Amino acid sequence: MPTPPRPLDRVPSPLDDPESPLSRAARQPLMLGLFLPLQTGAFSQSTLPRDTRWDFEYNRHLTQLAEAAGFEFVFGLQQWVGKGGFGGEQHYRENFLDPFISTVALSTTTSSILSISTVHVLYGNWHPLHLARFAATADHIAGGRYGLNIVTGYATGEPPMFGMDRIDHDRRYDMADEFTSIMEDLWAGRENLTYDGEFYSLRDAYVSPRPRYGRPILVAASGSPAGYAFAGQHADIVFTSSPAGADFDGAIDALPAHVAVIKAAARAQGRDVKIIIFPLVICRDTDKEALAYRDEIVAHADHASLANYHARHTTGDSQAWPQHVLADRALGGHLQIVGSPERIAESLDRLHAAGFDGVQLGFYDYEPELAYFSEAVLPLLKTRGLRD
Repeated sequence: MPTPPRPLDRVPSPLDDPESPLSRAARQPLMLGLFLPLQTGAFSQSTLPRDTRWDFEYNRHLTQLAEAAGFEFVFGLQQWVGKGGFGGEQHYRENFLDPFISTVALSTTTSSILSISTVHVLYGNWHPLHLARFAATADHIAGGRYGLNIVTGYATGEPPMFGMDRIDHDRRYDMADEFTSIMEDLWAGRENLTYDGEFYSLRDAYVSPRPRYGRPILVAASGSPAGYAFAGQHADIVFTSSPAGADFDGAIDALPAHVAVIKAAARAQGRDVKIIIFPLVICRDTDKEALAYRDEIVAHADHASLANYHARHTTGDSQAWPQHVLADRALGGHLQIVGSPERIAESLDRLHAAGFDGVQLGFYDYEPELAYFSEAVLPLLKTRGLRD
């Protein structure tokens, strides 16, 4: 049976079209994204009072605030958790809006911001023909502003929910590569696709209409050599974590080499990728005030949920954020940037100098802290040449 074309013959990336929403976003020296709090407790396992909510109305409001401030994208996390979430006082992540449905819906309430959802492509009975059509439809609903963050699932407890055993780490990326290659061929739409592969088969399959700019935006969340190879083959954006912990001053020196490895994996495939990371931002008028607020958040750590979440990660086989410690989760983020507006702008400048093309920001109390960031930090980023 015919096999999918080699990558260079596949449908072009939206980055290849200068008029695509992704190309326009990528013209910013440092792209800004917002990691949406679609789940109970967002990204911080602390019980310090705040108004952050997981419901759709709240996330729609945040998305519209981010768009008005000039952010380039919003991003939705995916996880599968049981009754009570990760427990603790807040039942961390018990309520969890599906990011695929949520981000497609959010795209209808906005006009310029990109919306990206995370999908575990190997769970259950996903077939590349299903997701190729769903994503092409989402692409049209969003006017070319929709993206898929393709992940394979590292947690031991998630596959059994779908009646599956967890597949070995590198084998998952072999499967994801075939899955994504098939989607790319379907989006190209040269003819009906018949394919017998190692993992998937199709007979005279076709998807129409074509996505607006070749294909939807593709993102890979990667922290391993196999993940970097997959991202280099398929992704426009690579979402990575810090290999040296969440403390900014302790992590920053390790990040240029980390970024270089990921970009080299893409160049080995004849491609370039954009790289982003997730800083949790704590910003106040002064460094002293910001540090005091940070310490108060950590002092209210939800210890039961922290222990359960830590157990989930340590029993999985993720190779991302290996140096992160239990206390990092109380505040959240792959990095933590704490300080005055000047300190935050300086830290983001250092991330840009380390090779990052964008950041996906999180906050503890989302609405007021996003507003303060937009008012106090964005002008400083423009002064530094990080924003047009």
